[in-house]
Amino acid sequence: MTRLKLATVWLGGCSGCHMSFLDLDEWLFDLAAQVDLVYSPFMDTKEYPQQVDVVLVEGAIANEEHLETIKTVRERSHLLVSFGDCAVTGNVTALRNPLGSAEPVLQRCYIETADIHGQIPQEPGIVPQLLDRVTPVHTVVPVDIYLPGCPPSATRIQAVLEPLLRGKIPQLEGREFIKFG
Repeated sequence: MTRLKLATVWLGGCSGCHMSFLDLDEWLFDLAAQVDLVYSPFMDTKEYPQQVDVVLVEGAIANEEHLETIKTVRERSHLLVSFGDCAVTGNVTALRNPLGSAEPVLQRCYIETADIHGQIPQEPGIVPQLLDRVTPVHTVVPVDIYLPGCPPSATRIQAVLEPLLRGKIPQLEGREFIKFG
């Protein structure tokens, strides 16, 4: 039996979903015995690999780098799990959307609140350019499984991963598994 190739990706979010993943505690040993973790912020990998079986994507699409990353991730992954409320709805990351564009956010952060010499960073390749709107993952690429929660509990994460390890699609039902927040 071939081992499942598992990846996790962190886009525009707080990393709370990844912290919740670590809350799987001892079950992480069982998981490690059945998967190869091929890409994650938990490891030092620079390029997203080909032929990933399952990827958990945390966070919303908030900048140009996220937009490129999610397209690559979708192209190279069999099953994409929208991991947490930011990935599913935009959640807290999208609170800037009513401002209309990225410009008011940049002005507030880098000019209005600067102690000295305020300037908006614009060096290509250093700071990714913000998109005018923050969007959930499914608005950019197809999503196979939605895992809500801010962050989703370890119980929920395990309830998604266990069936996937058996080659089945998880059926999340009931308040404990499908509520937001």
